[in-house]
Order: sequence, then structure tokens, then C-alpha cells
Amino acid sequence: MNPALQAATLRLAIGSAMLFATSASHATEAAHVHGSMRLDVAVDKQVLTVQLTSPLDSLLGFERAPRTPAERRSADALLQRMGEAATLFKPNASARCVPTKVRIESAALQTTSPAPGEHADLDALYEFTCAHADRLTTLEVGLFTAFPRLRKIEVQVAGAKAQSKQTLKRQNQVITLAR
Repeated sequence: MNPALQAATLRLAIGSAMLFATSASHATEAAHVHGSMRLDVAVDKQVLTVQLTSPLDSLLGFERAPRTPAERRSADALLQRMGEAATLFKPNASARCVPTKVRIESAALQTTSPAPGEHADLDALYEFTCAHADRLTTLEVGLFTAFPRLRKIEVQVAGAKAQSKQTLKRQNQVITLAR
């Protein structure tokens, strides 16, 4: 191979690798934006599932293990509030959905041996069983009311026949569930 062509090919390969690394880095950083959170919503047969991922700062105002008794009380209150599935998420009434599972995880908020770090997240999973899932069309989100620091929620919805992306803000707190 011609040395000039070989050098150009090598530069192109290095440039492509750097571009990929940069875009992957930006994707990782974008996933952790203060004031925002992500929801993944899925409807499968009679089950409505909501997965939530949020920087702790969006919910609590700090992103590390609580250091003072006041911060511990705030963290405990956050965990209690996050467990209130029926308050945070309200499927339209005609679907007759009831919460059946809640799981909340945050290494920084564990009462025993919290994980160190400066950019801690909270992950939660909510499941609802719906008596009339065929009538499930909307999901009202109470997260903005519960967490004043929250400004934006990026939502991905997956149903049996369609998928969509939506962005919620304080003036629009209802997810449309494409069926």
C-alpha cells in the first residue's frame, strides 16, 4: 500500500475512534443532567411497567451519602415518597390499574456502607396490574409536584404496537400511551 494512503487510512481510523469515544462520552454525560430524569414505560398484556432513573440532585439536592442528621432525614423522606407508586403515577381510571411492585435502588442512600461518589443516581421500578389494559391510554406523572428541583422528564414508551418518545415539563405532566 502507498505510504501516503496508509497514513491517511490510519488518520481516518484514529479520527473515527476519537469521534466514537467523544460521542459515547457525551451520551454518558447527557444521562446525568441535574433537574432531569428518565422514564421508560412499557405496557405488556395486563402489566404497566415504569422504570425511573434520576440524578439524586434532581430529587434531593445532593448526590452523595447523607452526612448530617438533616440530610439523612431528607434521604429517608425521599425513599418513602418514591415508594408511593399510586401518588407518583396515575394511569387513566378506566384501565383500573393497581400498583403491585415497587423497587428503589440508590447506593448512596443505603443506610449501611454507602458507596462513595459525586454523581449518584436513584433507580426505581414500578409495576401496575391493569384489569382493563386495553383502555390504558394515559399516565399522569406526579413527580414534578413531589420534587420541586425537577424540571424535565425524558420518556420512552413501548407498547405492543407502537413506541414513542416524549418530554414532560411542569406544564405537561401526562404521558400518552400509544397502543
